Amino acid sequence: MKRILPFAALLLLAALIFSFVVRPDKAAAETAVESAAADAEFKWYTWDEAVAASAKSPKKIMVDVYTDWCGWCKRMDKSTFSDEGVQAFLKDKFYAVKLDAEQKEDINFRDYTFKWVDQGRRGVHELAVQLLQGRMSYPSIVYLNEDFEIITTSPGYKDVGGLMKELTFIGDEHYLTTDWQQYSQQ
Repeated sequence: MKRILPFAALLLLAALIFSFVVRPDKAAAETAVESAAADAEFKWYTWDEAVAASAKSPKKIMVDVYTDWCGWCKRMDKSTFSDEGVQAFLKDKFYAVKLDAEQKEDINFRDYTFKWVDQGRRGVHELAVQLLQGRMSYPSIVYLNEDFEIITTSPGYKDVGGLMKELTFIGDEHYLTTDWQQYSQQ
């Protein structure tokens, strides 16, 4: 009996410590739930979905032109486009479109069918070529106005700060009154 009492006390003490250490932090759990909800609310549009949505409620279009093999594109998805601030701004001011520059599905837009063009080992989609004006670089972001006219094209990886500066320049229409050089130095 003398041996069981210390063992039971030790078990009780371990259970008490375990309940405090392993118990999930309520604030962390709430943050995880909020983050998951924010991700669930953010939507990447296809080209066709953005065209249809813009017909009902016009907004600017931000097109992320990427490829499956592009490492910087994947990094930007994980580190930049997953940011809650970026997602909130995109949701408010733009229809955010993901366009695989090598996709094989046709896209019909304004009485023209954009197709995939075979180029040996890889091919390229005509819409990507049109949007990037033949300067194929990944990742590239193309900003379009509400009439689907190109405002500007921005090639290369962007961190959250760099992308937010571009998004506010276009989304808040600073590009109408100032050029990018002046704006970016503010």
